[in-house]
Amino acid sequence: MLSPTSFTLFCVLLLCLPVAFIFTVQREITAVVSPEFGFRSLSFFSLYPRNAHDASSPVVRFRQPIPKDDEQLLALASRVNPNQPSPGSIRKLAFMFLTTAPLPFAPLWETFFNGSSSKELYNVYVHADPTREYDPPFSGVFENRVVHSKPSERNTPTLAAAARRLIAHALLDDPQNYMFALFSPSCVPIRSFDFTYETLVTSRRSFIEILKDEPLQFERWAARGPLAMLPEVRFDDFRIGSQFWVLKRRHAHVVARDRRIWEKFNMTCLWQGSCFPEENYFPTLLNMRDPRGCVPATLTHVDWTVSDGGHPRMYEAEEVVPELILRLRNTRPRYGDDGINGSDWSVVERSDPFLFARKFSPEALGPLMGMARTVLFNDSAGTA
Repeated sequence: MLSPTSFTLFCVLLLCLPVAFIFTVQREITAVVSPEFGFRSLSFFSLYPRNAHDASSPVVRFRQPIPKDDEQLLALASRVNPNQPSPGSIRKLAFMFLTTAPLPFAPLWETFFNGSSSKELYNVYVHADPTREYDPPFSGVFENRVVHSKPSERNTPTLAAAARRLIAHALLDDPQNYMFALFSPSCVPIRSFDFTYETLVTSRRSFIEILKDEPLQFERWAARGPLAMLPEVRFDDFRIGSQFWVLKRRHAHVVARDRRIWEKFNMTCLWQGSCFPEENYFPTLLNMRDPRGCVPATLTHVDWTVSDGGHPRMYEAEEVVPELILRLRNTRPRYGDDGINGSDWSVVERSDPFLFARKFSPEALGPLMGMARTVLFNDSAGTA
């Protein structure tokens, strides 16, 4: 039996254990992080781009640093909760910009985001090819939002890899990110933030163009070799679609978890002219995993009736007038027509609104800003 003195000491030690444990854990999870690319946020996975040798740099708490290696990054992201935020919590939109140049429409996007009722409704992420120059540098809502980036170029798997990298960072950064939208530097919003937010967060499905039996589809499937995609991706499973989509959280998680299908699309193409993984990987993967969970259409308008070197029509400054924006808004999206979504999703019945559009030349910024409040972000413009 313990003496009173021993018993007292035992109780004191017992009470001190939690304090010692907290102190130990605090030391293990506290550090100053200075990544080459980082982004500012309040989540445990956040990274602050500051000088680690600067004693005035604030302490940053994190569970573990975000890996720069893609395989480790996606493995970490695949372990987050794939479910939507709990009832009553804020559902956020993750705006993910994939660029190899300065963002020419940053002032327009700034105006778009300033129209939101709260800055807590969205997060911004930028993947910027580190081999390129960015002058002027990212500022405003884009400042300190560049994730760790790698070179990306057309006709290679690197653009699709960059999109996967953005998804992983957005999943890790904020558990309230609910919809994940991908944009290029030439994309612009053509609706108000409130309209865009309401349209996306009330959707039960992702928006991603999923097309079958397109021209040159076999050439794209066989771009890595006649049988290279087999057995994981049969030709009947192969799909084509716009690289600009909006994915729900559960589908972003599907992308982060995927290894098997990505290994095929990540192979080097033998015929680069038929190599567009960014337009094939995502629609193929989601068509194989959860076709009924997708609206098979993009909400980013693009005009392919005029094509230049494999690129869609570019709207020049003199073309950017209110009538153009209203016409883009009123155009009906093209829907996948392979019957995967049931009769209630027939192309006759659906007519989802375009929320974004591309491609606009950098010189179009002036006309777009001039009509930002009266047309672009005025949802009643052009209505009777």
